[in-house]
Parts: sequence; C-alpha cells; structure tokens
Amino acid sequence: MAMSCKDSNKAAAAAAAAAAAMDGKYVRYTPEQVEALERLYHDCPKPSSMRRQQLIRECPILSNIEPKQIKVWFQNRRCREKQRKEASRLQGVNRKLTAMNRLLMEENDRLQKQVSQLVYENGYFRQNNPSNALPTKDTSCESVVTSGQKHHLTPQHPPRDASPAGLLSIAEETLAEFLSKATGTAVEWVQMPGMKPGPDSIGIVAISHGCSGVAARACGLVGLEPSRVAEILKDRPSWFRDCRAVDVLNVLPTANGGTIELLYMQLYAPTTLAPGRDFWLLRYTSVMDDGSMVVCERSLSNTQNGPSMPAVPNFVRAEMLPSGYLIRPCDGGGSIIHIVDHLNFEAWSVPEVLRPLYESSTMLAQKITMAALRQLRQIAQDNSQSSVTNWGRRPAALRALSHRLSRGFNEALNGFNDEGWSLLGNDGMDDITILVNSNPDKLIPLNTPFTNGYNSISNSVLCAKASMLLQNVPPAILLRFLREHRSEWADTSIDAYSAAAIKIGPRVGNFGGQVILPLAQTFEHEELLEVIKLEGVVQSPEDAMMPRDVLLLQLCSGMDENTVGTCAELIFAPIDASFTDDVPLLPSGFRIIPLDFCKETGSPNRTLDLASALEAGTAGTKSSNGVSMTGGTTRSVMTIAFQFGFESHMQENVASIARQYVRSIISSVQRVALALSPSHVGQHGSGLRSSLGNPEAHTLARWICQSYRNYMGVELLKCSVGGENESILKAMWHHPDAILCCSVKALPVFTFANQAGVDMLETTLVALQDIPLEKIFDDNGRKNLCSEFPQIMNQGFASLQGGICLSSMGRPISYERAVAWKVLNEEDDAHCICFMFVNWSFV
Repeated sequence: MAMSCKDSNKAAAAAAAAAAAMDGKYVRYTPEQVEALERLYHDCPKPSSMRRQQLIRECPILSNIEPKQIKVWFQNRRCREKQRKEASRLQGVNRKLTAMNRLLMEENDRLQKQVSQLVYENGYFRQNNPSNALPTKDTSCESVVTSGQKHHLTPQHPPRDASPAGLLSIAEETLAEFLSKATGTAVEWVQMPGMKPGPDSIGIVAISHGCSGVAARACGLVGLEPSRVAEILKDRPSWFRDCRAVDVLNVLPTANGGTIELLYMQLYAPTTLAPGRDFWLLRYTSVMDDGSMVVCERSLSNTQNGPSMPAVPNFVRAEMLPSGYLIRPCDGGGSIIHIVDHLNFEAWSVPEVLRPLYESSTMLAQKITMAALRQLRQIAQDNSQSSVTNWGRRPAALRALSHRLSRGFNEALNGFNDEGWSLLGNDGMDDITILVNSNPDKLIPLNTPFTNGYNSISNSVLCAKASMLLQNVPPAILLRFLREHRSEWADTSIDAYSAAAIKIGPRVGNFGGQVILPLAQTFEHEELLEVIKLEGVVQSPEDAMMPRDVLLLQLCSGMDENTVGTCAELIFAPIDASFTDDVPLLPSGFRIIPLDFCKETGSPNRTLDLASALEAGTAGTKSSNGVSMTGGTTRSVMTIAFQFGFESHMQENVASIARQYVRSIISSVQRVALALSPSHVGQHGSGLRSSLGNPEAHTLARWICQSYRNYMGVELLKCSVGGENESILKAMWHHPDAILCCSVKALPVFTFANQAGVDMLETTLVALQDIPLEKIFDDNGRKNLCSEFPQIMNQGFASLQGGICLSSMGRPISYERAVAWKVLNEEDDAHCICFMFVNWSFV
C-alpha cells in the first residue's frame, strides 16, 4: 500500500528523533509525543524508571525515544512548571506592591495638602487675630477617597429621631466621621509596635494615641471582591471569637441605594473577673461614586434621640464610636480595605487591675482589627488554593473546629443563664466557681458513642472556673510550658481528659506520655491547631492491664513573645478516634491575658529548665537567659475553665472532684510561674535554693561532695576541696553525669537535680518534688533498688547495675551504671539520698 505524505513525514520525524537520541543530541518531539508525555505528567509529575519503561511499552509512538531522553523531558517539564508558579507568585506580589504604593502616594499627597492648608491658616490667623485666634473646623482631612463625596455630609439641622429621615441623618454623619478616621487625621495614629512590613505582612496597622476610648486602624490588600469582603466582615461572629451574637432587628433601604440596619451585639467577657459587653448599633452600608463600598457603624445613645434598647442583665452597655470598613476595588482583581475600630469599653466597670485590658488600643488591634484581616486573607487563600491539609480536611473545616473550641470555652467561661447555666453553692471557699448546665441542646452531641471504649452517656455538664493574677511571668513562656509539659500540671487523681466518663470509685488517673500531631497553623504561626495523643491512660484500676490512648483536639495561640497585646490560650477537648468535622466538643483550658503591654528585651527562646538560675547576676543586669532584670514588673491574669460531663445524680461528687482538680492545677501553675519569673531567677545571685527551700543549694552541694568523699574515698568534683560553695554548686550543675537527690521517706521524691539530671528526667527543678523515685525505674530497676536500699542506709553507698529508666515524659533512658550514697548534714544525720547515673542517653 502506498504511504501518504503525512505518514511519511511522521515516520521521518520519528527516525530523526531516534537518530538524534542515539547521538546524544537535542530531541524534537512531535505533537503526538508531547501529548502522550503531558498526559503522564498530569498523573505523575515524577515517574520512576519503571514507570517510564512502562510508558514506552504502552505508547508505540514513544518507542524510538531513549528512556534517558524521556527522563530529561520530565525534568525540563518540572522546571518549567516551577518557573511558571514563581512567575505567577511574583506577579501577585507586584500587584500588591503596586496597589500599596498607589495607596501610600495618595495618602502622602493628602498629607502634603493638609500641611500646606494648616500652614496657610496658621499664618492667616496669626496676622489677623494675634490675640484671639478663633477655632475653625478642620476640613483638611478630606483625602482623595472622600473628595467629591459632598452629598454624604449632613445638613445644618438634621432630624435626630427614630424616623427613616432621622436614621439616615445619623448614618450620613457616621459615614463622614468614619472616613475622617479611615483616611484622615480625626484620630492621631501611631504605628502598631511589633508589625513586620513587607508584601507578605498582614497589612499596615496603627493604633490611636490620646483619643477617647481605644481605636485601631488597618489597611491591607486581599484577593476578594468588595461585595464578598463586606459580606464576610458583616458576619462578625464568624471571625471575631469574642462576639457572642449579632442580631439584626430592623433593615431600612435608603434612597441612594444603601441600607440602614439596627443591630444588637453581645461580646463575651475574656475572664471571670468582668462582665460581658453589649452594643446597640446602627450600621450603614453604601456605595460611593468611585465604586468603593463603605460599611460604617456607631452606637445609638439617648442623646441622639434615636431608637433605644433597654439594658440587659449580666452585660455592661459599651459604646462604639464611628467605625467600619472602606473597601476599594483594586486593578487586576481584589480589594484594598481600610478598617477602623473605635470603642469605649467602659473600663470603670471592671476592677482596677483589669482596666489596662479595656484601655489598650494594642489589644483591640490584635483581637478585632487584625483578626478581620487574617480571616479575609485565609478565605482568599482557600479560594486560590483548593488544598487539603493534614487528616484530609480543608482549611475551612479546620477553622470551623478552632472556632468551635474557642466559642465553647467562652460559653463555659461566661455561663449565661439563657444558655442553661446555673450557679452552685461553694464549699466554704469562693476561689472556684461551679456552674451546671442541663440544657438538652448542649448535651445531645455529647452522648455520641465513643469508639475508644469510654462511656460518654451524661445528662449534665459541670464547669469549674477560676482566675488568678500572675506577676513577672511572660504569658508566652508559661503557655509553652503548659503545652509541652502536660504531665507536670495535670492532676493524676482525676481523668480530666475523658470528661464524659467520670465515675465514682478509686481512680488511678495516669498517662505515659503525650504525642503532638499538628493539624494546621495560620499565616504568621500565631495559632496552632493540633491533636494530642495521651498514651497509656489508666482511668481506673480495672484499666491497669490494658491502658488506653486518649485524643485531644487542642488550640494553641499566643506563643510568640515578640507579639505585643495578644492573649495566650491553650484550649482542648477530648475527641473520638473517628474525629469527624462535627465531633462533639467539651472545651477546657487556660487563657492568659497580659495587663502591661511593655515588651521584654529577651530572647524568644528563653529556657524553660531554669538553668540560668545558677548564673550569678545582680539586679539591673541580664541573666544568662537573656532577659533583662530591670526593676519593672509585668502582670497578667490567668483564667482557667474545665468542663465535665456527668450523670445528674452524681452532681455533688463531681463538683467536689472538679474543685480539687482546679485547685491542684492552680497550685501547679503558681509553682511553675514562680520558677519562670525573671525576678525569682534574678534574686538568687548567691546560688540556687533547692526546691524544698532549706538548706540552700550551695550548702546541699557541699554536703553531697563531702558524703561522696567519705564513702568512696575519692573526690566527686575537682574543686570540692578548698573551693567556695558557689563554685562547687556550679561545677556540680555542669557535671556531665546526672546527679539527683531524693528524700528519705517511705515514698521518696526528688528534691534536687543538676542540669544533666533535669535533662534526663525531661522536667524542671520546680517540678521535681512531684516525681517519685520509683516512677523513673522499670520493673527490674525497682527490684534492684529495693534489694540495694538497705545497703545504702546501713553501709552508706551502693553500686547499681546498668539498665533502663524512664523520664517524666515516659521516654526510656539507658545508663551504664548508677551510684547511690547517703548525704549527711552537719549533724551527721541522713538528709537525702543522692544518685549519679553515668553515661546516660535516650533510647
């Protein structure tokens, strides 16, 4: 059969490609070959050698191409894809910079005009009124955004009542005042401390200086259309986690195409020491002549003769001064958004110690203004990148879980009557508040069967909550400690993690260790969502043979010490192993709110093991951890709330257990906070006290060395003869082997450890007294210790064979050998027993 011209050309091209491949030259692929390779690339961008061989067998059109050349094609294809993505990213950054540059140029032009106008007016009044300069209304704050919008200004004598004309007058006045703050100088703005400039930053954020109330302003670029931005921001409860509810009571259309809404909004109280806030608001939405969309709000007060809202129990009526959002369409898509939040939280209604919280513009910027920008950026990223994160969940689903954790914690913390909460009487002490909720709507999700074996049937929920004031403890450091060292504050007398399975009877309540499984984090890593796996949980004696694992969904935020004005939160709830999106949640946890917004001049990686306490330092100098020991104090308030599901007939028993549990946590937190306090660390310039407080650590170090020399006939430390107490303590602290002291009691507990001992036990000095001696040994180690203990007490020392011991986190540790000796005080009485683990390492 005769070959057509087209077929002959294909055959010639294939032959040429084969010849070029054999010669090692560049290969020109036919369109059909490229199409076949592209199909495989979309399925597998990086095929293995076996897969490439399979492709050649399945596609005869590629049979004349060497596998090496196909490998090169895929490498080039991946390179082109990477270049395309990078070019797209750079184009996006360029669009952001162009938009922000235009915005800054407009603001600069407006400010220059304002300066010129003020200079002219100042000279004019000085010339014509040298003694009595009359104040004039400043109209120079009009920017390129507000110029040409004269029709929005209010008339000379507008009606101020509840009629549509009166509400429109209030709305237009609100719009004018909002624009003067968003793009003008009605408020003196200063840069938000700690903000990182650049195209990847959240935006330009400023806070007020010297105005009534507290105010914050932000400007940023988001990849969403103005109408979508307005829709998201109006739904305040979806992104502002302290917002309990926003009820739209009335909607009125306006002649210019806008809408006026009457709103009632409630905010949760952040702590048990203050009531919640509520607002009676007017919200005005309109579109300006240049296509910009404006959403502005303000409180309606009796002085405006507008509609009124009666006071609501358990809330303090706060005031929102003209605030809102200016949303401008951006060339190439997206929007430039200006946000202004200006509030008066009525700080007089809270205890004086809490007033800085309600008078801080920095806190307002972090909790509301920047939260709005973060929500917009995250939604824009979800739309552009339809990605699935860990555990097969999309970012929107993970944000919903974070929101549910935070909202559930706020509900328990506030305990409003309309949600079913009622107050229980105290036990003679008012340090712990107990609330009970039997609302069926709250309990239905909790009765879902758990596949981990725990009984979850309950008909009531109990919440135990308390607040405490902390001094000189950075919230971020304390939060990281609580997150990473759960075993050191968790009460082993109660299984709080299986909250729906509280039973009457003897309790063991212990777990072997925790594993942190990350789920998601936000842009600046200011918030983490993770799953905590508690391994080997023993809930009751019958579970001792088969310990279970417990899963917690945990939300952690505020761990960055360099961020100013943020709350540190650790909120968690037990979950089922199936972990569905609608998993029932009963959140508990901690919230630490800074009350002094001054930054420490320390490293964000300050150690948690208190090793710096051994470095001598004087007041006003820096300790070895890098934290400045100036005389200033920082304060914060910690609020604790724990929820328990239970059966109603067990109410008194569960209430008693809950009080005991929260009190033990408060005690643990106080010990840890005292140890982490820079002032506590700095006051030990002459040496470190032992965790029992008597005798001092350098005296104990001297006793340890003397006893070792008496029993062993050799020196433990080179400087122990003729050396000063402080030098002996430092040498012992830095000794390479783990040296630990335990009390001489029926149940010995550790009282002192050097740096190696602290590292080996994975604990801190302050938590040593909570670790019994027998806990660190396995079965063989405990048997050897029991057999050698009489020899230690009678002979004064003993050598232990090498073996395995356990850290406080349950990690196995191998050691070559161990030496134990009795430590005698000045009266030759047994003060404690000292152990030295030689050549230890984690397995």
